[in-house]
Amino acid sequence: MAIATLSELVHGQEADIFVLMTAKEELTTRDGKPYFRVGFRDHAREVSFPIWQDSPWGADCRDAWQPGAFYKLRAVYRETNYGPQLDLRKIREVSQDDHADGFSPELCLPRTRFDPEVMFAELIATAGERIEAAELRRLVVGILEQHREALLALPAATHNHHAFVGGWLEHVVSVTRTCVYLADKYDAYYPDMQPRLNKDLVVAGAMLHDIGKLREIEVLPQGAEYTAEGNLIGHVLQGRDIVREAAAEFPVDSETLLRLEHIVVSHQRLPEWGSPKPPMTPEALIVHYADDLDAKYQMVATILREDKNEGVVTSRKNVLGQKLYRGTPEA
Repeated sequence: MAIATLSELVHGQEADIFVLMTAKEELTTRDGKPYFRVGFRDHAREVSFPIWQDSPWGADCRDAWQPGAFYKLRAVYRETNYGPQLDLRKIREVSQDDHADGFSPELCLPRTRFDPEVMFAELIATAGERIEAAELRRLVVGILEQHREALLALPAATHNHHAFVGGWLEHVVSVTRTCVYLADKYDAYYPDMQPRLNKDLVVAGAMLHDIGKLREIEVLPQGAEYTAEGNLIGHVLQGRDIVREAAAEFPVDSETLLRLEHIVVSHQRLPEWGSPKPPMTPEALIVHYADDLDAKYQMVATILREDKNEGVVTSRKNVLGQKLYRGTPEA
């Protein structure tokens, strides 16, 4: 049987699919009947359904199936009143031979809609076009190029916003585009400001504000998780460390380095969000609000897409903790 993807299956279709097991919870019905609720996913769809302990799959589910492991299933996809479910025909753990049939762990992780290679190339091109100071440009490009392979796959977070493969690039490219626009706008609005807005630093800060995520987050088969350093230190201070370490190889003058480090450590603005200092320069202010807007807007888009609440407003049970207005449906 040909290999399909879980997210492309339609009601009643039987296929072989590669999936990640996301959950296995032992429960009982109101009548005391024991069962497991299991979850499987690919990059765009997750299904959750019961495995009854007295069924043909009950013993294997109890003794062998493990969340975080990849499986090859033969199953029929069903749309039910309880949500999407699978009728299992066969199941086994993925083997090395399955790679020849197209299996890759990334197939089962949410990912960006955009091509990471294209986004990375845009950052490098923007640095070349918009950072006029040669030393600062070499520092930014040097950091990006040194970590290219990791940045192509890095999520921007473990949850909340851009928490998917390639999310770091999607977020940083978007923030950089906004910062380029705002830097031009406010430099033209306030040409006599002293010191004048440093547009090079705005662009450099936009590109590097989240570089500490390289040490804060690790990508595991089941998704992104915080490293020990991420839990204990966070990405803000580690981003400053990465910039400072790179400056030993790609030196810039001390004032430029200080201002760039300030953008990195202040971009979250509040201590409870991880920043030891609020934005204290015009460049840092621009980067902070561009970053915050992009993160919040992606949250809003996700809520509007995924919320199941009926009516003109969403549920408030979301990452923003508030209802969002959809509007009255057209007649």
